[in-house]
Amino acid sequence: MILRVASANVNGIRAAQRRGFDTWLADRRPDIVGIQEMRCTPAQVPDGLFDGYHVCFHPGGLAGRNGVALLTRAAPTAVRRGFGHRTDPDGRYVEVDLDLPGLALTVGSVYLPKGATQAGPDADPAKYRRKLSFMASFRAHLTRARRAATASGREFLVMGDFNIAHTRADVRNWRGNQRSEGFLPSEREWFGSLLGPRTLHDVVRRLHPDVEGPYSWWRWGDGPFAKDVGWRIDYQLATPGLAVRAASAWVDREPSPEQRVSDHAPVVVDYTL
Repeated sequence: MILRVASANVNGIRAAQRRGFDTWLADRRPDIVGIQEMRCTPAQVPDGLFDGYHVCFHPGGLAGRNGVALLTRAAPTAVRRGFGHRTDPDGRYVEVDLDLPGLALTVGSVYLPKGATQAGPDADPAKYRRKLSFMASFRAHLTRARRAATASGREFLVMGDFNIAHTRADVRNWRGNQRSEGFLPSEREWFGSLLGPRTLHDVVRRLHPDVEGPYSWWRWGDGPFAKDVGWRIDYQLATPGLAVRAASAWVDREPSPEQRVSDHAPVVVDYTL
């Protein structure tokens, strides 16, 4: 039996639906979907789009921005929105418990702040400090959540848009981006601190250790996408017992720029149960 899990930054669910997200969802039929950047209220979600799923939505309080959701075929036994950080009202994290056949699971969907450039006309040091504060709080939450899941006999999975490329293999033009937010040494070190043999595994990298990418984000425009000049910033991070169940993993990249649903592509993993 396969459990299909997908993570997708939709860059606005209403725009994504107009571009074909509903077709993708019907074709792939994931059992669990983590969505980032919903950018709407619950009442604004297109009618019928999530039929067949239980929807756990944390919209936040910023109109037209952020918002995360989890879609699950099975009904959650618990739902938690936010994690105690002062930016919880932004709608950046939602977490549920699921009791599946052969697997008790806690799963979260996260949208990490992008931050801001630290030099030049668009520099915003205060905004970047808020990102660092979020990162510190979120790392502490992941430790607590993972340990709580283990104590209750559950595996733990967190997925979403981390807005950080971990290694050189995760950015096509890594040399030119060493001073760019999302690839700064401190950010890469932070991301690495989440991983470990006994803590969390980067599931896609575990299955594809020697490839560049697979990238999950490209700037809008035909050129970057067609030339695959992208970043791998969308992840599924799983506890060891779940990570070893990953049978296949891929980025669901559209065939052409004209068919893009978002500036991100979904990250999909099939786990065996």
